[in-house]
Amino acid sequence: MRALLATGQFSLVTVAEQGPSDLLRMVGGSFGSHSHVPFEADTVAQRNLLGARIDAAVTQADRAVLLVAQGAACFAAAWWARLSPSGYVSRVAGALLVAPVEDGESFASPQVALPFPSMLVESSVARLDGRALALGWGSEVVRSPVRRAIERFTGAVVESRVRAAESLISGRPASGIRG
Repeated sequence: MRALLATGQFSLVTVAEQGPSDLLRMVGGSFGSHSHVPFEADTVAQRNLLGARIDAAVTQADRAVLLVAQGAACFAAAWWARLSPSGYVSRVAGALLVAPVEDGESFASPQVALPFPSMLVESSVARLDGRALALGWGSEVVRSPVRRAIERFTGAVVESRVRAAESLISGRPASGIRG
């Protein structure tokens, strides 16, 4: 599956407090394009601007988007997915939510499944019950290094697209993926 990352089938949009180089090193692989949205959510104005920045990064991507959020930014990404126009959200092929750490004052955890496949990558030091959170978001929980999770996830997305294409050709319904 490593070859799937090298093909550049996805654009990468990262959302995190740390700089993009930290997440890029963690993610590895090769993507069509990359945009980093710095997570700043201390004020209502910053939270509103964060959503607009994610909108811009996703709509400017040159391919289907793999959204990677880390820490409290996972909650921001979940809210963005629910509040943004469907035309923006439909550009996201899937999301990796890495070691979510809840920022209770800024983002409450919505209990509605995300509108795209997602995986919650647990950290050994996560302060949340990842399984309960994943259930609310409709995400699969994995405890593996981020690179391996991305390889697994992008492989599943590509396989899902192949099944969908084959079903269009054959006229049979395709079975979907959920992360």
